Amino acid sequence: MKFRRNLFSSKRPYDADNADELFLNAVRENALFHYTHCAEYRKILDGLNFGKSEILSEKPLSEYLARLPFIPTLLFKRRRMFSMPSRKIIIKATSSGTSGRFSEIGFDAGGLLCGLKMVLKIGGHRGLFSPIPCRYIVMGYQPHRSNRTAITKTAFGATFFTPCISRKYILKFKDGKYSPDFDGIINAVQKYAKKRAPVRFMGFPAYTFFLLKEMERRGISVNLPKRSKILLGGGWKQFYAEQADKETFYKLAEKVLGIADEDIIEFFGAVEHPLMYTDCVNHHFHIPVYSRVIIRDCDDFIPLKNGETGLVNLITPMVSATPILSVMTDDLGILHDGAECGCGIKSPYLELIGRVAPDNIKTCAAGASEILSETVSVLKGESI
Repeated sequence: MKFRRNLFSSKRPYDADNADELFLNAVRENALFHYTHCAEYRKILDGLNFGKSEILSEKPLSEYLARLPFIPTLLFKRRRMFSMPSRKIIIKATSSGTSGRFSEIGFDAGGLLCGLKMVLKIGGHRGLFSPIPCRYIVMGYQPHRSNRTAITKTAFGATFFTPCISRKYILKFKDGKYSPDFDGIINAVQKYAKKRAPVRFMGFPAYTFFLLKEMERRGISVNLPKRSKILLGGGWKQFYAEQADKETFYKLAEKVLGIADEDIIEFFGAVEHPLMYTDCVNHHFHIPVYSRVIIRDCDDFIPLKNGETGLVNLITPMVSATPILSVMTDDLGILHDGAECGCGIKSPYLELIGRVAPDNIKTCAAGASEILSETVSVLKGESI
């Protein structure tokens, strides 16, 4: 996997234009590996007329990626697919499974090393690392041996961006289930506000927003120590109906915690696409060199132009253990020209609009279902 290794060793994480050829070679390399080592992936590609000759074709990057078959994330929630034997898979992580089903994705040693390089480059670019010890308040799951979700591992990993004094979790595991502990977190916030060490929140934006609202309702406000930050990741999940706009969220954070919007950093990613997207200073998700994003029409899945809304197709050659090279999410998004942002990063940025699950987005929900049905049928009628 020399092309993958070279791609993830890129010194400039957002210099995508100068990495097109390397990215294309890494995608070909990854596609050929999965085609050779994963029977299910080979069936999908052969069924969609994208065999070995197409994998090795010399088409330009945009044309190649547009033709490269994608797999709906919904399929990974129904079927386990691996391109390596279990003894070579270092870690298996799952999605949160809010719909009752969850994906299980395997990670190989080479992929994990690439992921580490990516985190160091992107995290360094965004100023996430600091030698100053911090107290962490994790607005997510307390680690437990029964919990293998990627979001739990990611949140825990984020507490190593600085030396960690302590970790406090809002979702505590007790009597076989997780329950939120808002009182415990509010007490901790008030205690930490009187200390000198910075405080970093990390986790679900929904629980963070609910905490801010509860503190406001109780008339509690503090000024956390300098260099305190709010790191948001994991999406709103089942709380999409309560989702707050950024302006409301940021104003409330400053009112209740004394944390201004320049110290609020958002993350985007998925277990089926384990890239770390962090927002820029203008809070936009620019596409790093390690991935590409295609916005596809909800009806015919043809790639759309920048500025148009459609389904989000994510592509990365990072992982060899599971065929997640190109996945179709159930997210709606818009890809914008990088110049529209004004932060100085030239690569395009992704604006997430919502998910196709809500009933009021019937066309796209039908489209996602159609993709799943088509992919399943390509697997030649095997039970899922």
